[in-house]
Amino acid sequence: MRSIIYFSLILCCTVFISCESKLAKRPNIIFIMSDDHSEAAISAYGSKLISTPNIDRIANEGVQFNNSFVTNSICAPSRAVLLTGKYSHLNGVLDNNQVFDGDQETFPKLLQEAGYETSMIGKWHLKSEPTGFDNWKVLKGQGEYYNPLIVDESGEKNILGYVTDVITDLAIKTLDNRDQDKPFAMLMHHKAPHRNWMPNLKNLGAFKGKTFPIPETFYDDYSSRSSAATDSDMRIDNMFLTWDMKLRPEDIDKETGTGGSGKASGIIRDSYREWMNIDQRYIWEAYYDSISADYRESNLKGNELLEWKFQRYMEDYLGTILSVDESVGKILDYLDNNGLADNTIIVYTSDQGFYLGEHGWFDKRFMYEESLSMPLLMRYPKEIKGQQELDEIVLNLDFAPTFLDYAGIKVPKSMQGYSMRNLVSGKKQSKWRESMYYHYFEFPHGWHFVKKHYGIRTDRYKLIHFYDDIDAWEFYDLKNDPNEINNIYNDPNYKSEINTTKRELYKLQVEFKDTVIEKTD
Repeated sequence: MRSIIYFSLILCCTVFISCESKLAKRPNIIFIMSDDHSEAAISAYGSKLISTPNIDRIANEGVQFNNSFVTNSICAPSRAVLLTGKYSHLNGVLDNNQVFDGDQETFPKLLQEAGYETSMIGKWHLKSEPTGFDNWKVLKGQGEYYNPLIVDESGEKNILGYVTDVITDLAIKTLDNRDQDKPFAMLMHHKAPHRNWMPNLKNLGAFKGKTFPIPETFYDDYSSRSSAATDSDMRIDNMFLTWDMKLRPEDIDKETGTGGSGKASGIIRDSYREWMNIDQRYIWEAYYDSISADYRESNLKGNELLEWKFQRYMEDYLGTILSVDESVGKILDYLDNNGLADNTIIVYTSDQGFYLGEHGWFDKRFMYEESLSMPLLMRYPKEIKGQQELDEIVLNLDFAPTFLDYAGIKVPKSMQGYSMRNLVSGKKQSKWRESMYYHYFEFPHGWHFVKKHYGIRTDRYKLIHFYDDIDAWEFYDLKNDPNEINNIYNDPNYKSEINTTKRELYKLQVEFKDTVIEKTD
């Protein structure tokens, strides 16, 4: 009898050790996502605006995606798609006004159930409390650049410091305190470089004196487009002199624009200083007050003022990215120093793209390339060869299936994306998408007044339908018109291509169960 019991104990231990060993071999995951980071501000993507050596390192040691797109280019919806692997109309977050339903299935929940230790650090922006995480510390709401309010299960408190540094320190502390017998999956989400672009104090003036090239489409007159472009409110000349340019209210005669709010000129937005302590404000004001005084003396008008706003925008936007790149370097060093690099998947991306003066704009939302495209870099030494560039169309819809695939978890049928695992490991991919579907919903509520629209992008063509209060189509040949200047929807020479693309669009709407659209021709 004793021998039977002894044998049983050995068998149980063997099974337990085998399971533990299998679990330990599962890759760790660190998913770093910034907010509104344009590919044009990453040197791996050829940027001449800024050097991002740490972000570039992920590309050099892994894979860079050149056709990575978001399915709904706005903050909260992008995050809901990431978590659920489902389009906005199915996960319930169509725009920034909805509350995310935390009861629905997400990839962190599935990883947690499979033995992963999961964490969420940084910008959450989904209005509901995070679920599916063993540890979470998130910014309250949009979050502040200085001394941010951090919320967790115990309540909320301000943490002294610059937000990118605070998030990085919290992430590293979470990694230090993890259960080392479990694989981990961490979502680390930065506020930067979200508007209103407040750099770390140590980076003030990092780009001062540099003249940034004016984008080729900066003075786009939208002459071939529908009224959606002219009716939107996201032009650089409508930025706030106070909120965006950081000028003192006493140094301006009046606000010259609407700042994207659609409200009349004259609004003074200077309250961001309230989040700083006395020492921080002293350094901040010493720098920006001199810029404010120079502006007062210069008496800029017309295009001179517009281009001055662009240069100021670039200085601060890029200044915030310096800290993001530094943060990525700290995480990479942590993995190296703790022997975790080889067995950790690390991803860098943004919740969407952003306009850096292209078409005269800032912000995102539109289906045009600058806001549709999101940077995506991925490293996993065990399976991904370095210095790869892939041109396949990938989406934020694909993150959830990819992470589950690596973890050995069956991907739920409800998820609408594909695992990128075979794609990045060089294995033959029997099926991959040849086009992508996009749908933007936030109109007329919210800022910037970008009209509702849906569309399709293939490797060459893009077809967009603006609807709701208008009925307008746009069609672009991305090979011959990469800047999307010429809407050729009414060009008879493209009739066949337009009809083919439209049929594919409707096919995708059926496939993705987007039935809220009444089809029109």
